[in-house]
Amino acid sequence: MQTKIQRIKPILIYCAGKNKRLDTIAENAGLKLGIQLPHSTIYFPPFFVDQNWRKPDRKKYIQAVQSLRPIMATVIDIEHLQQIEEALEWGEEISDYVQYIVIIPKVSGIISSIPMYINNAEVLLGYSVPSKYSGSSVPLWEFRDRRVHLLGGSPKKQMELWSYLNIFSCDGNAIERIATTYCRFWDGRAWQDMGSGKDFIYEAFKRSCDNLILMWESI
Repeated sequence: MQTKIQRIKPILIYCAGKNKRLDTIAENAGLKLGIQLPHSTIYFPPFFVDQNWRKPDRKKYIQAVQSLRPIMATVIDIEHLQQIEEALEWGEEISDYVQYIVIIPKVSGIISSIPMYINNAEVLLGYSVPSKYSGSSVPLWEFRDRRVHLLGGSPKKQMELWSYLNIFSCDGNAIERIATTYCRFWDGRAWQDMGSGKDFIYEAFKRSCDNLILMWESI
């Protein structure tokens, strides 16, 4: 039986793990760290892990989760009905090594088939924020009383979804991509130009991290 859960300020996760300096900036700002597995270089123990949803490697991913024991981990995306059982099997395999399992329904009408717990691990529903990379077409109302983890998306889009979903946590790397590609930072409402110069991309990223924290503290 589903029950309503009181809203809390979400856990914010910077999901990248490929640059030690950026990871350090994010961690110092108060963001949790995430990484896609399997990955050859890990600078800090990850709080959150996921895998390449287009080319999942079950064996290597499960082994990495068992070794690293993150707090949160995704399983294979459910893109068609036949994948429900497989996603739950992945969940069973990692349930002893994580506190939260993120199951990502991308098919409408299946959420009632997804348990709230697998053994002692709580199941969060993953909502893939629509973007060029990926995105869910499942109507938001289907997620209603379940706790949700947002996968990707811009800070603005994630905040907009706060009005519709019971968000427990959210991850992304938009602030890194905008900082390193365009030298721009998030000011809490919009992207702003940082300018150019030595280490400016790192300063832009730092400002985005700080402002992201402040944005969510204001809710």
